Amino acid sequence: MAADARQPARTSDGRYVIVEGRRWRATDPEVPEDVAARLRSHLMAARRAVGTALRAADAEGERAARDRVQTAKVALGERGTPWWEQPDQERRARWNEELAALDRADTQETPDDE
Repeated sequence: MAADARQPARTSDGRYVIVEGRRWRATDPEVPEDVAARLRSHLMAARRAVGTALRAADAEGERAARDRVQTAKVALGERGTPWWEQPDQERRARWNEELAALDRADTQETPDDE
């Protein structure tokens, strides 16, 4: 079966993806898909916020957005302690705790107007 053209090549151990000849740590394959989707949504929103802050020359906003990018990447297993070196319980705690932190930060940044 041919690999999906949208999926980057992986190293034989599955720990890294290859994009344009560069090796990047792969997302932890144990992260449940619904959790991974929420984390990717937070990641993309944080990346957009980095761009917005850069265009506005808002150093404080940029720092906060970059911190959110880092939190999402750690939760996905793409940064921090390599996911293959963590026991299952630690891996689950990593993505659950970081997702909760991102959800809290999102709630604080978008107060309810009601």
